[in-house]
Amino acid sequence: MREVQGLQRRCGARVRVVAFAVAVGAVGVLAACSNSSTNPSIATAPATTLTAAPEPSQFSGEPPSPLASAAASALASASAASAAAAAAAASFEASVAAQGEEARARASQVLATLDDGGNALQDVVLTGVPRTRTGGLHAVVVTITNSGLDTASYAVQVDFTDTSGKTVDSAVVGAEQLPAGERAQPVAFSRAPADQTLLPVVVKAVRF
Repeated sequence: MREVQGLQRRCGARVRVVAFAVAVGAVGVLAACSNSSTNPSIATAPATTLTAAPEPSQFSGEPPSPLASAAASALASASAASAAAAAAAASFEASVAAQGEEARARASQVLATLDDGGNALQDVVLTGVPRTRTGGLHAVVVTITNSGLDTASYAVQVDFTDTSGKTVDSAVVGAEQLPAGERAQPVAFSRAPADQTLLPVVVKAVRF
């Protein structure tokens, strides 16, 4: 009886040790208690490696959210598109300015003295230019056909009006010494904001 009580005390002590070990996070576990006081049998569970969570101090900043990344990408794309459109518009203006500057200057002088729509409105036709080619500018090809019997010069004023008919911008083009039956195709454009809806109208055309 004393031996049994002694064994219980020894096992109980070991059980208490095991309980204490588990409470403090020890990985070794005593699985059994032998009834031999000289050669106890102890089974030990394999140790488990615990990986600690990274310290917050190891990181800086915050990772971008999907929405923030998408917004940044959209802004970058919009900025690049705006820069490309501005460059295209500047290039288009330069190419138009290089064509017939003297003719435009003379046409402006002639039109300034004109009191009515002129004598050549029927000789002028407007054709829109795709805005993908103008960098977003409103532009038209002004086709001037000399319907007379002699060589003549032309001066044409094109107004760009809004949907209510109000003139927003004007452009003047000219054709110098155009043979009878021949045609010229200068380009008129507006520098008004590209987001406006504009309608081109021939308001003056004179053959001289």
